[in-house]
Amino acid sequence: MPAPLNPPCADEAPAGPVLTEYDLEHIVTYLRMMDAYHDAADWRKVSRIVLHFDPDKDHGRARRAYDSHLSRASWMTTTGYKLLLKYNG
Repeated sequence: MPAPLNPPCADEAPAGPVLTEYDLEHIVTYLRMMDAYHDAADWRKVSRIVLHFDPDKDHGRARRAYDSHLSRASWMTTTGYKLLLKYNG
């Protein structure tokens, strides 16, 4: 089954060394995060559009969500993708 294109996001992405169901559901989210990062997009816009958190209503929550998802997206590009290649779902 393909990953959802725009799934709801948790306040924080996983941070452990294993691939999670959340990671599998958010592959597209992570790709969008990395694209936005490489395009130097404003974190507030990314938080609002990609993660569905409004930084105007809850700045701290939106920033934590952005930081944790960007960190996980980065982990996926260096380590997690290897686990993904081994995943049989």
